[in-house]
Amino acid sequence: MKLVLYSTEGGTPRVGYIEDGEIRPLDGASMLEYVEQDQSKMQASGKTVPLSEVQLHAPIVWPAKIICIGLNYEDHAAETGREIPEKPVVFAKYPNTIIGPGKAIRIPPITGQVDYEAELVVVIGRTAKNVPEEEALKYVFGYTNGNDVSSRDLQFSEGGQWTRSKSLDTFAPIGPYIVTRDEVPDPQSLSIRCVLNGEVVQDGTTSKMIFSVAELITFLSTGMTLVPGDVIFTGTPAGVGFVRNPELFMQPGDEVTVEIEGLDALTNPVEAE
Repeated sequence: MKLVLYSTEGGTPRVGYIEDGEIRPLDGASMLEYVEQDQSKMQASGKTVPLSEVQLHAPIVWPAKIICIGLNYEDHAAETGREIPEKPVVFAKYPNTIIGPGKAIRIPPITGQVDYEAELVVVIGRTAKNVPEEEALKYVFGYTNGNDVSSRDLQFSEGGQWTRSKSLDTFAPIGPYIVTRDEVPDPQSLSIRCVLNGEVVQDGTTSKMIFSVAELITFLSTGMTLVPGDVIFTGTPAGVGFVRNPELFMQPGDEVTVEIEGLDALTNPVEAE
């Protein structure tokens, strides 16, 4: 099932699911109302709406936690000159960063080196604490595209400020919808790309993750309770802008797209704040 948060003609956002190019509305205005529900019990409520006639929003708008994993692809660690981590590198973003498809990534005056990072995003569906790896994927509600937008000048000029440099407003686009777990039987076999102004700048596969989705859930849930609606950015493959020669950063007027197999595409324009 592909679940969306959408609105029509500027109205109040509501939840629906996509079927045959149309959205079938569900009762409720928050995706979290459905995260723990049995899909078989979800009933359409109201008239269907063509997907082409709606505005899509970020499917999760105010998660309790946005957990991010750094250096989780071998090729990305190699291109940055870093050692392969022995344990997941964890940092955070904050809910002010979340935007949906079509919304602008806004570059504030404090940064001039804004980088893209295409990532598979996991949405937690059950309260998880001390989860064994063989059970971990059962705690996933679904998956979506994400862009871990990063201010490299802030990141490297302030003593390695990963959280600050990645938590500026609009720096976590996600969407366009959540694909439920049953439609992604193996999250470690998905192609993942980033396209900037029509040029493919990242082209990888989730099979190259150092720590799998299941391993990440096990690691994070040891000592930290994950709750329904938490999102996990699982890392990015090689091709980021700051390691290129010459460097490649997003500029006002650009358009950036994250494409993950089976999850459609997340596209955002870039503008000055």
